[in-house]
Amino acid sequence: MKTGKAGLFGFAGHTHVIRARTVSGSLVYHPGKPTSYLRLKVPTDSLEVLTPPDTAEIRQVTEAMREDVLHVDKNREMTFAADSLQARSGKMELQLAVTMNGVTRKVPVTADVTIGSDSVRAAGTFTVMQSDFGIKPYSGGPAGTVKVADRLTFCFDLVGVRGLEGPMSRSVAASDATNVPGCVDNAKPRADERRPM
Repeated sequence: MKTGKAGLFGFAGHTHVIRARTVSGSLVYHPGKPTSYLRLKVPTDSLEVLTPPDTAEIRQVTEAMREDVLHVDKNREMTFAADSLQARSGKMELQLAVTMNGVTRKVPVTADVTIGSDSVRAAGTFTVMQSDFGIKPYSGGPAGTVKVADRLTFCFDLVGVRGLEGPMSRSVAASDATNVPGCVDNAKPRADERRPM
C-alpha cells in the first residue's frame, strides 16, 4: 500500500509504502464459468511501514498506524473478495469487496492477468478513500499540520498455484513491497537527511 501526504505542511512529510507481512487466501478459477472466486485476508497487525528509510521514524509511524488509525486490537483483519472472475485479453475486471475497519465497500479493479498451466498471476493497483471506511487519516505535527492524505493506493502482485490444499499463506519480503508497480518508492532523501557513510 502507499499513502500520500496532505495538510498545510504536507511538503515536510513523507509518502509511506506499507507492506503486509502475511497474506492468506484462495483462488478458484474456472474459465468461462461464474463459479470462480477470490478470497484474501490480511492481518492488520502484519502491516508495517517501510519508507522513509529511517528506523526510528518507521517504528513511530507503524505504531501510530496500528494503534491510532487501524485500531488493530478491534479490527484484526482486512479482507478482499470477488466473484465471477473472468479474464479477457490479459485483463481481469472485477468488483472487489474490500473490508476495513468493519466496513465493506465495492471497488472496481482491473488487473493484468497471466494464466499458466497451473497458475494464475494478477497484478495491478486500486485506490480507496480511508474516510469511506470510517477511518480518520492520521495527522500529526504542530496542530495537526502534517497529515496523511485520505487516498490510499493498494498495489498487488499475486500468484495462485493449482493443487494447493486449503488457504495459501505467503510472507512478503520488504524489497518485494517497495518494487510492486504503483508502490515503487521513488522518494530520494533531501540533502539534510543523508547520513555520512
